[in-house]
Amino acid sequence: MNTEQTEQAGRTARSRDGGQSGRKVAVVTGAGSGIGRAVALALASGGWSLALAGRRAEPLAETAAAAGDTEALCVTTDVTDADEVAALFTAVRDRFGRLDLLFNNAGTFGPGGVPLEELAVADWRAVVDVNLTGAFLCAQAAYRQMKEQDPQGGRIINNGSISAHAPRPHSIAYTATKHAITGLTKSLSLDGRPYRIACGQIDIGNAATEMTERMQTGILQANGELAVEPVMAAADVARTVLHMAELPLEANVQFATVMATNMPYVGRG
Repeated sequence: MNTEQTEQAGRTARSRDGGQSGRKVAVVTGAGSGIGRAVALALASGGWSLALAGRRAEPLAETAAAAGDTEALCVTTDVTDADEVAALFTAVRDRFGRLDLLFNNAGTFGPGGVPLEELAVADWRAVVDVNLTGAFLCAQAAYRQMKEQDPQGGRIINNGSISAHAPRPHSIAYTATKHAITGLTKSLSLDGRPYRIACGQIDIGNAATEMTERMQTGILQANGELAVEPVMAAADVARTVLHMAELPLEANVQFATVMATNMPYVGRG
């Protein structure tokens, strides 16, 4: 058996026993902070091996350190760059031999508080590139690997938002992309059926992260007033993602909404 055949045999054996460590393997994008970090730590506590992706190396290393003795691979990745996304999933295959979960989490709100008529086209495109194109590129790469590996299959969980259902004022780019994530989720669910690839979406409202700090000082409401909104711990979101991730592939949480109980979303708030 030549070197190439030996390496291939090793990859196949690892894919059948759940990777080099025998643990399930998850890719988490946007893993350096906020929801991504909280979910990575929850998966680590559940015994998963991790591939942590994000734009900056230092925050990824901090997440890996917080995960303790969990096997973690840090890969600096711009999800809007197809070559960097391909390199991320190649690194995952080479390190772990298989992929069981993608938490498609990387996202940006874009310029906050900019009225629709003043939103620059470049800012619109930047939000679309990260929130929609980036999510597609990562989902496509994960789908390919899950389809080709043995045993076949895996799970993709997309981070939607309350904005996938209802907008905030001056949020047209973010809201449009989060509505589009719902279409991405449904198409992935349908196209993944023959290959044991499940896809679900978690819609999050007011988790306490850097992106939601302004909720606690006052944020514009639909009636034009500023109001402080309640938040919840990011760990509460992470527990839900962990539950979705650990279901057998014969079961799927298609859509889940996790939100601060008293945020102004249901009814009139």
